[in-house]
Amino acid sequence: MAREQGRIAQFGCWVSSKVAELAAHPYAQIGVILLCVAWFAVGWSENALTAALSIMAITLTQMVLNSQYAREAEASRRDIALHAKLDELIIASKEARNEIAGVEELEVEEIEALKEAAVVTPLPRVRRAKG
Repeated sequence: MAREQGRIAQFGCWVSSKVAELAAHPYAQIGVILLCVAWFAVGWSENALTAALSIMAITLTQMVLNSQYAREAEASRRDIALHAKLDELIIASKEARNEIAGVEELEVEEIEALKEAAVVTPLPRVRRAKG
């Protein structure tokens, strides 16, 4: 992450990551089902089970959102790097239109207009010498 975290936040992220990994395992779902069946077999209160499962659902949802945020931050960094590389290639290519570099910053309508202009007036093909 771009910002510094305290030790408690780092520990919380570590716990969240480990619990999310454990909860994502297929056996975890089977375990929850067996727990519910055993709970009813013993005859314990349905309200306590409902409350416990609700708390688990809310907690696991937050843990999934935390891990999703981390993945999206990484994906955003990769996207920015990829756009920089593509812009460099567009600018370096003599045949490419330089106004296409940075097109991801434009509005959808402007991108569509550039796309239509490319279809109407295609770039000339350059014949390469065989050698």
